[in-house]
Parts: sequence; C-alpha cells; structure tokens
Amino acid sequence: MSLKSWIEETFSRRECVKFILSSRDLHRCFPVNQVCQNLIRCCCGRLMVEHLQQEAPAPTVIFPVPEQDVAEDWSLELHTTASPTDAYGTIDFQDSATRACRAKFVRLAVDSKPEALLQLMLKEWQMERPKLLLTVHGGSENFTLPPKVKQAFSKGLITAARSTGAWILTDGINTGVSKYVGEAVKTFGGHNLRKRNTIGITPWGVIDNNADLIGRDVFKPYQPLGNPLRKRAYLNGFHSHFLLVDDGTLGKYGCQEGLRKKLQKHIQLLKIHPRLKQRVPMVCVVVEGGPAIVSTVLDYVSNDPPVPVFVFEGSGRAADLFAFLHKHTDIDRQLDADIKLDFLARIGDVFGVDRKEASRLCALLLECMDHRQSITIFDSESEEQMAPDAAILTTILKDVK
Repeated sequence: MSLKSWIEETFSRRECVKFILSSRDLHRCFPVNQVCQNLIRCCCGRLMVEHLQQEAPAPTVIFPVPEQDVAEDWSLELHTTASPTDAYGTIDFQDSATRACRAKFVRLAVDSKPEALLQLMLKEWQMERPKLLLTVHGGSENFTLPPKVKQAFSKGLITAARSTGAWILTDGINTGVSKYVGEAVKTFGGHNLRKRNTIGITPWGVIDNNADLIGRDVFKPYQPLGNPLRKRAYLNGFHSHFLLVDDGTLGKYGCQEGLRKKLQKHIQLLKIHPRLKQRVPMVCVVVEGGPAIVSTVLDYVSNDPPVPVFVFEGSGRAADLFAFLHKHTDIDRQLDADIKLDFLARIGDVFGVDRKEASRLCALLLECMDHRQSITIFDSESEEQMAPDAAILTTILKDVK
C-alpha cells in the first residue's frame, strides 16, 4: 500500500454537520435572514453562513424559535462526521531567511489511535527512535522571559535533546512557550533536519487560514504573518513535524491535550533500542504557564510511575508559584498560615481569579508538593546550579530506580 493510501485509510478529519446555536438565548428572527447568518454561531465555532457554505452535505439546523426550547448539547460523537483526511504532506515555511525550514504535517481526528501515530512517525516519516521525551508546557500567549532564563531554557533544552536523541513535544503555535522552543531550535539546533525532532501537536481549528494547507501529499508554502489583530494562531516555523488535531470545531483550544497524553504514554512504552529493555523516559518542562498548568503538573507527578517535572524559576506565573511553594514547604513542613494568606492573594493576582478559584488552585499546588521529589526547580540566577541541560537529564535519575 502506498503512503498516500495508508494515510487516507488510517487518519480522518472531522466536520460538524449539525448547526446548534451556541447561545441559549432565543433568537427572535425566524426564519433566519442573511444578516443573522453572519452573526450567529454554532457550538462548533462556525457562523451559520459557514455551515451553509461547507462542501459536506448540508447540515441539519437545530435552531430555537420562540415557541420552542431546544436544549441539545453539541458533541463530537453526535454532531460531527469522519471522512478521510484531506491535508497532509510538507510545509515549506517562507519566513525562515537563515535556513530552509520544512515540516511534515497531517490533519487527523482527535480520536486517532496512538499506535497509528507512532507508525506514521517512525516508519512513514522515518523519525529516529527517541531516547528521551521532553514535553514542554507553559503559556500559550506571548510573554517575556528574562535574558538569563531564556538562555538557560533555550540552551539547556536543545543541548539535552541533541545529546540524547530526544523528541520535543509542544503545542506548535508561533506564540508563547512554543515560540521560545522554536527560537531555541533556531539558535542551538543543528542544521541536520533529520535530527530536528520538534513536534507540534496543534488544534487544526485554531490555525489561521488552515484551508491553505488542504491537499493530499502536498508541498505547501506557508507564511506565518503573525497579525496581532487576528485571533487565530500560526504554526511555528522551527518545528519539524505537526500533528494537526481535528475535532470539528473552529477557534477552540484544548482538543489536542487528550491525544497528546495518549501519544506520550505510547512513546514511553517504546524501548530506547530494540535490543535493550529500557523504555523511553519522559520529562515535563514548565515555563511560565496559566492555571491549567497546575492540573497538568499534578497529573504528571501523581502518575504511576511519576513523570519528573522540571520548572524554570523566574519564567513567570505558574512556574514561579511552583518555585515559591517548593521553597516554603518540605516533606514534614506545611505552609505557614500567614504565608498561605499571602500566597492565596498572589495566586489571585497572578492568574486574575477570584478568591474561590484561588483557593482551589492553592489546594492543587499544595497537592503537587506531596510529590515534591518529582519536581525540580531550576534557578537561572543561582551560581550554584549545574548546567541546565545536565540538570534536566539528572531529573531522569529520579524516575529511573
């Protein structure tokens, strides 16, 4: 079977085929006029007019009129259909003046099997078998890293990856921590594209002008314009591979997380070499980050076996909260009452949340500290710290007993 046939048989795209009004407020215009078709959205994120224009069979419209109260909840299973993927091949990034940057990509359904993904990556894309998995989490919006933190993160991550033959996983977008990973690859990565295993796992529906990527086994020029007025995301040009996760929605983040978790678990089951028993170790690297990172870290450190977490202190928000708590607690020492009050206020200020949400996040942060042996805090300002790449690799020893 050809690669083209195998990909289209194995991977699907998802399309919403049922318009369900996203707002529960009744729309008084019935039947719907053309002006309103450009104003009201389906729960999938598309405007009604976009639903009516799509190439798939005309969608069923679930639309409340004043005499009715339709309370149907949108779901992937009930309101989308799967069809063979229509977007895969190679992206040729046009803004990388210093060197040719190309990436393999595929649009695939959110419920794709991780076994198929590994076959795609190892056999079809011929990626080198990983010896280590570095999964990078942090803020998705742009933020500024202090120079020392940026240097430590960039050089440490890429040196650790190159010295071990690691795969790096990110969200793949051209903002936030994924952009910093791309800059690190640009500055410290080698020129051998086969050894540049930086994988973006990105929601298909958030990519600006994603229709430009549609085509089977194509070579697509791609220009990330980075217009600040646009709400959609652009792919980062220094990633080598993209898994574009499609759940039938438009402009909505989050669908990639479940697939990323499943893929990571399957990568961990791989042997670092067919003749060796040792499985691929994983390290979670945290830079900055919003409230969701707290739950992500708790998932990693409470896993069995735990996944070591490496936090760059000084990078901001969630990372600095972890660093603060790690210093002010110990296995036998709880957070002092007066410090806890100040810490709650700090959580509210950092994340812009109310007292109730700050208390919930504080409880999760403290729960993470119950697994503090799996959390390493790296202080770029400290002269006593070892080199960042050595520090990252040392965390693996905590995981391998």
